[in-house]
Amino acid sequence: MRLQVVDHPLVAHKLTVLRDASTDSPTFRRLADELVTLLAYEATRSVRVEPQDVVTPVAPATGVKLAQPKPLVVPILRAGLGMLDGMTRLIPTAEVGFLGMIRDETTLQASTYATRVPEDLSGRQVYVLDPMLATGGTLAAAAGFFLDRGAADVTAICLLAAPEGVAALKQVFGEDAPLTIVVAGMDRKLNDLGYIVPGLGDAGDRLYGVV
Repeated sequence: MRLQVVDHPLVAHKLTVLRDASTDSPTFRRLADELVTLLAYEATRSVRVEPQDVVTPVAPATGVKLAQPKPLVVPILRAGLGMLDGMTRLIPTAEVGFLGMIRDETTLQASTYATRVPEDLSGRQVYVLDPMLATGGTLAAAAGFFLDRGAADVTAICLLAAPEGVAALKQVFGEDAPLTIVVAGMDRKLNDLGYIVPGLGDAGDRLYGVV
């Protein structure tokens, strides 16, 4: 398992505005979209490619294209949907699945209520979108789900993470698991309700409003 906290001034700037309680939902959605594209640039450094011959206006050249099978992008519903456009803007040829998971507010355990993912993920690179890595329960369940279906590796893109969540993932998967976590910031801790501190609040509510 590998953790990457993206150290870039634009990432830090956008994250600061996202944290601000006065940032309204339309601005929050736009900035989250922009931030995910920046994170996706780092998260896709290991995406598989294969040679591609082209003819330029001057001469033949050899470049690369994304290799088969195509990467699979999976947002965790509902908050992960707010990250989807930012990710597919960078890799528009990727296929998109969906995974619906909900966290019990008492036990903090995650359960799955909807899936739209191929049964066979053999050899696939899977990119999971979930704004907050808090307790790690949701991401652990999601990563296990994809790896059990044969995914070659799983990369999770999160806006924020807490040390407790990262530690929980390491305990579940170990150091050598084909799992990468890419985040914009690592915060101090979780509070008694399982929220990241200082965090940015409930990402789903701030993206879409309280329902």
